Amino acid sequence: MGFREEMPLLARHEGVWDGVYSYFNDKDELIDQHSSRLFCRILDDDAEFPYHQTNHYSWADGRTEIRDFPACYRDGRIWWDNDLIKGWAAPVALDERGRTMMLYWQRTGDPSLYLYEMIQISDNGQNRCRTWHWIRNGKLETRTAIQERVVTRDWRSLEARSD
Repeated sequence: MGFREEMPLLARHEGVWDGVYSYFNDKDELIDQHSSRLFCRILDDDAEFPYHQTNHYSWADGRTEIRDFPACYRDGRIWWDNDLIKGWAAPVALDERGRTMMLYWQRTGDPSLYLYEMIQISDNGQNRCRTWHWIRNGKLETRTAIQERVVTRDWRSLEARSD
């Protein structure tokens, strides 16, 4: 069985997604907002990292940032371990509709901060919403709300045009 068959819900996320990230502090005040373009790639089954996500962020003031997240696969989850984060993602088995993935990660070098993310993809696969809860020392520090829409499933052609 191949990676897509092992992780069918994750396979529904393959493609390029445009969205907006909105960050709120523990008093529900908006503290940051920026646009995003995410490349969610599923690679060959024999690849060291069968899932590879690259996030392109841009702010209204002209700042930009690119973050790269290759992930390996084992035990029914994808796993990250890089300079920024260490953690995993997996489908939520209790969601009988097959819409929800859960992520957990910790910032590398900051054991007091961890994050849980929940992702819901629409039934038609065109939209998704994501919610992050940043927890420091057991207390909510920040919430991130993300709204995204799929641009294309063909990440290869869009990526080739941006080179």
